[in-house]
Amino acid sequence: MTSVGFEKHDHDHCIADGVAAVAASCQARGLQLTPVRRRVLEILLSEHRAMGAYEILDTLRAEGLGSQPPVAYRALDFLVKHGFAHKVERLNAFIACTHPGENHTPAFLICRECGAVVEASAEPAKGDLGAAAAQAGFKIEQTVVEAEGLCPVCRKKKAGDA
Repeated sequence: MTSVGFEKHDHDHCIADGVAAVAASCQARGLQLTPVRRRVLEILLSEHRAMGAYEILDTLRAEGLGSQPPVAYRALDFLVKHGFAHKVERLNAFIACTHPGENHTPAFLICRECGAVVEASAEPAKGDLGAAAAQAGFKIEQTVVEAEGLCPVCRKKKAGDA
């Protein structure tokens, strides 16, 4: 599994590939990717950072796609429920999944300076957390892994300031 990290990439290609993957997954699973759901996905894919529901709603409102919070929340609920987006709990915001349709456990690397968020792969049930859970007789069903720090660009800027 690869992910778009903090490095530069062909962003238009990234957005098109993400929408195509979700559309194919919806078709295969009999799910409906409505115009509003598709647009919310595109908005999330347009940034490599987590976005709040009201920020997404502002874009939808400006484009004439809805002005009430339930419009954004329903689309986000659909995307999260079906694994096309994730909620970043620490930021109370959402990010497009970089591996839509794949069974995985995401971990979020959050830059505290610029706000960039990268989805990385994590398997907490197989590490120390999994061992502790097994020892306690606990079965992990869901985890949220979020790490805050500095991305390579912000680290370089800080090193230049020193």
